[in-house]
Amino acid sequence: MKKAAKIVLFAFAAVMMAGNVSAFGGKKKKDSTVKIGIVQLVEHPALDKNYQGFIDGLKEAGYVDGKNIKIDYQNAQGEQANCVTIAQKFVNGRYDLIFAIATPAAQAVANLTKKIPILVSSVTDPASARLVKSNEKPGTNVTGTSDLTPCAAQIDLIKKIVPNARTVGIMYCSSEQNSEFQAKLAEAQCKKVGLNYIEATVSNSNEIQQVTQSLVGKVDVIYAPTDNMLAAGMATVSKVATDNKIPTIVGEDGMVQSGGLATFGIDYYELGKQTAKMAAEVLQGKKAPKDMPIQYLEKCEFSYNKDTLEKLGITLPSDLVK
Repeated sequence: MKKAAKIVLFAFAAVMMAGNVSAFGGKKKKDSTVKIGIVQLVEHPALDKNYQGFIDGLKEAGYVDGKNIKIDYQNAQGEQANCVTIAQKFVNGRYDLIFAIATPAAQAVANLTKKIPILVSSVTDPASARLVKSNEKPGTNVTGTSDLTPCAAQIDLIKKIVPNARTVGIMYCSSEQNSEFQAKLAEAQCKKVGLNYIEATVSNSNEIQQVTQSLVGKVDVIYAPTDNMLAAGMATVSKVATDNKIPTIVGEDGMVQSGGLATFGIDYYELGKQTAKMAAEVLQGKKAPKDMPIQYLEKCEFSYNKDTLEKLGITLPSDLVK
């Protein structure tokens, strides 16, 4: 009987030890609360809305911070090195899911783990950013939503709002791959509709004022896509451009709120909510990131800055403000 009892106890201990191993190859966490890490590249209206939409979307799906999930939100303040440090914290802490807002943040996390599910947003083209094998079939631990804006439609706005424009200054951050991707789309549309263009790139925020000033006298309009650095420094771009009577067509509504003249773009809050729905499916075990295609928002809206419009003395076509 003693021998049999020992065998039973040994078997029980083995089962308990086996049950103490997590999907990430280590010991299972004593705290069963789902831990979600959020890394945001920088603070500006679009990314802030993206974050809030994600939080609200999780609530709608039944995931509430402090109840059944624990959210660790970190802002990298625009520094790639901070993105890496934050990503390392999440990976070392064996978080259950990571939400990365903007391409540099997403790349930092994806480079450090191939196991923890990663949901991304405010990433224009995950495939060209090498986050997934393809946008249709990610094939990795990464999926999410794209903030690809209708660049062609935004260039067409120039023809509507500034019909006499001949040359466009296409301004973006040279170190943001997604910004370059959008710039190329804008250039292609400029060629299609008969507009000349000049590329004007910045590598850090200190160059924004100087580069904007360099376009004065050379361009009739400035176009800035959904670029994180320019979004954060849009007030500077707008002041220089507007003071010199140069309209600014931009990539998203947050940039309009910061002084840009107008845009035809997506709603970053709704984009965040859409990403949260995908995250909920992952947390519920219904789907794996590798099998979830990158999603896009189909609905876009026109918005404009009334103060900037008045300073420029421009009257919008009636079909835009109906």
